[in-house]
Amino acid sequence: MSYQPSEAELEILQVLWEIEPATVRSIHERIAAAGKDVGYTTVLKQIQRLTEKGALEKEIVEGSHLYRAIVKETDVKQQLAGKVMRTAFGGSALQMVMHALGNEKADPKELQELKNWLDNQLKK
Repeated sequence: MSYQPSEAELEILQVLWEIEPATVRSIHERIAAAGKDVGYTTVLKQIQRLTEKGALEKEIVEGSHLYRAIVKETDVKQQLAGKVMRTAFGGSALQMVMHALGNEKADPKELQELKNWLDNQLKK
């Protein structure tokens, strides 16, 4: 499934990828705890849209509506990263990575992980 969520939809998906299954209330609480000023009904409407689009599924358990993501986190992130790479960086993964690492102080542990990944890619 090729699916590129809006920013609001992505926030909901990120919560679900972390704590699914989840109720609308628990999703709303997580988003609000992250400092986003968004109403419960707004989150509910977004969840309904995501369900209509086939990105979420709903299950009713003991009267509670529980939601799970159908779309896979890795697939969505790959599609989003690919779109950014094509549109903002002319298709250059190198330019995208250099820009991302150049804008903020990179964590030494993350840089080591990147180095290990690059070393493994070179061995293939």
